[in-house]
Amino acid sequence: MVVDMMRYSQIPEAKMAVVRSDLDDILSTEFAESQLPDPHSLSEAFKDTGDGAITVLPAQHLARLVDPLLTNLNAALHRYNAQRLASHPAIRLRASVHVGPLTPGHRGDAINEACRLADSIVVRQAMAAAVDNGSFLAAALSETVYRRTVHAGRTRNLHQRQFLPTTARVEGKEGFDEACRLLVPGMDPVALTPYLTDPDNQSTPQPQSPVFQENAERKQDERRQADVRQKGKASGKARIVQVGGNYITGPERS
Repeated sequence: MVVDMMRYSQIPEAKMAVVRSDLDDILSTEFAESQLPDPHSLSEAFKDTGDGAITVLPAQHLARLVDPLLTNLNAALHRYNAQRLASHPAIRLRASVHVGPLTPGHRGDAINEACRLADSIVVRQAMAAAVDNGSFLAAALSETVYRRTVHAGRTRNLHQRQFLPTTARVEGKEGFDEACRLLVPGMDPVALTPYLTDPDNQSTPQPQSPVFQENAERKQDERRQADVRQKGKASGKARIVQVGGNYITGPERS
């Protein structure tokens, strides 16, 4: 798991240590709440990156890294930002969860890919969506993690309808092009799509998603009704007859 603090480099230097200490406390508390080992007790399996952290755990903990940890972490960030002093910066996190083999010393492609997921264009854009919607966490699951946890039914609080399928890319990393699932807790995936402005990324929620279908049908009905109203205004008179989901126009009856 990788976490990065948004705009940490813009925090005044005198407050960096305090904010970083607060983040460490949040991580330790929420790892414990999620029945995961304290990341600071993992020695080489925990790396402080300055504006965040990389935590390596055995694959047996994978499902709990997704849920309840992401759910608990989001709740903790809400509490922290509601209670912090006005002079203290907010803590907002980009996060990623990935799985893969590592060599002794915890080196390998899996860590590099997890870091790139957290730094990807779509996660940064999801963070902008989080800010606009009063949230403090934007997370990406690699496709493998998503399928082994959420899709496999191993998460209690998080469900498939809450994730947006998309592709992660990183500026300057031409070879990195990875399928992933975005999560901004409390946001409908459909509401995330306007924020994804990567011209090469045309991903949208899966058609089989109940959330996608419901919103698509609602928008289609709204467009249909708007067309009918416009035709009525153009003719001066109109009648509207609804049959099922279809609208039929015709001359107004006297």
